[in-house]
Amino acid sequence: MDKNGYISPFSTRYAGTEMQRIFSAQNRTSTWRRLWLSLAKNQCQLGLNISQEQVSELETFVDDINFDVAAVYERKLRHDVMAHVHAYGEQCPNALPIIHLGATSAYIQDNADLILQREALRLVKAKVVKVLSLLADFADKYKDMPTLGFTHFQPAQLTTVGKRATLWMHDLLLDLEEIDFVLDGLKFLGSKGTTGTHASFLELFDGDGEKVKRLEKLIAKDFDFDAVYPVSGQTYSRKIDSRFVNALSQLAQSTSKFANDMRLLAHLKEIEEPFESGQIGSSAMAYKRNPMRLERVNALSRHVISQQANTANTAASQWLERTLDDSANKRISVPEAFLAMDGVLNLYINIAGGMVVYPKMIQKHIMEELPFMTTENIMMDGVKRGGNRQDLHEAIRQHSMAAADKVKQEGGKNDLLERIADDPQFNTTIEELAALLNPANFIGRANEQTTEFLKEHIHPILQKNKHLDVATEELKV
Repeated sequence: MDKNGYISPFSTRYAGTEMQRIFSAQNRTSTWRRLWLSLAKNQCQLGLNISQEQVSELETFVDDINFDVAAVYERKLRHDVMAHVHAYGEQCPNALPIIHLGATSAYIQDNADLILQREALRLVKAKVVKVLSLLADFADKYKDMPTLGFTHFQPAQLTTVGKRATLWMHDLLLDLEEIDFVLDGLKFLGSKGTTGTHASFLELFDGDGEKVKRLEKLIAKDFDFDAVYPVSGQTYSRKIDSRFVNALSQLAQSTSKFANDMRLLAHLKEIEEPFESGQIGSSAMAYKRNPMRLERVNALSRHVISQQANTANTAASQWLERTLDDSANKRISVPEAFLAMDGVLNLYINIAGGMVVYPKMIQKHIMEELPFMTTENIMMDGVKRGGNRQDLHEAIRQHSMAAADKVKQEGGKNDLLERIADDPQFNTTIEELAALLNPANFIGRANEQTTEFLKEHIHPILQKNKHLDVATEELKV
């Protein structure tokens, strides 16, 4: 490792090994060589003057990349694709004359990008499914546990811990729909030539347009693409990159929302991310349990979201059939969006599989607020006991303000129920009022909604994608 040169944090800290492999120089270059091999093989099959020996020679060195030789050529030629043509040719001297025959750099780079990005998005999908599975277990386990709901981060009606998790899952379901849309609609660029007209290939096949079209379909089939984009300039539309990264951006919006929610809950000491026995929360304050994994989810999610504008602006700024201001940008923005999203999902899997719930803190917060939430029921009960609804409403308003003032101004206990029990207008006792304070009576259908959501929406998705499996990535920091 060159300690005097820049080292990407994605390689050393954040992205997992499989996503790094997908965008590695080895995988990218071997994909280029498979594209050259497919081109030559199918040109041979369609009758061009290419021998099977040349094809076999290309096949022998598909994965044996001579990067040092390519680097020498690139310093001389200032062109990465042609550098690798010559490096490949040194290993395959008999095939050198027919490598890249009729093709452009876009044939190699763009088709390879589509292959790599498809593989990367499939990995993202598998990890989203894994997160859904873990959250489903969590939601089912805690579907009946009441907890304070919050609107504007102010105490509101009760929900359940499990029901809240379904909100995170629902966002991920929407993201999964978008990911499937992108994958299902993805096509291959194919072999369309310098301005997308097939001109060079039409020349090679002596004007036989059917063979030109056949060549494109055969190459696409070699890489498991059902179709090619019907028209293009030299490159595929850069809206395709934008579509990929837009799907990642939407997912990042969901992951960031989850992390924000969990950080708020950690502040309340209700739910925390996993915290290891030897972990240090703060270099200065030894007692702290900072939610560093969740904060990293927010940080990396923000990076992914920012890349969406990058790819959108690149798509918007292209000229006619081809321009090159996209190249340097997309080499960075698209892989890094995937690498960052991979880091986020590895964290999400780790957190979702080990969230720590503190029931007594949850109960404490409920009981601090529940007296205020029972006042409607208390008022109705008072009317049944002979009271005047309007008088009782005013009395409850005054008692509530006094109780709230005691909590906020004096740091005291919420004594609303005691105040009401002492008020003869209500004709009740503290024991009767306390009987109303069963949190389970205030959760509505939260537990039933959770059960229905899991059964009707999550379990079918998990069953449909049960073939997807991902190795658990060890968090590096």
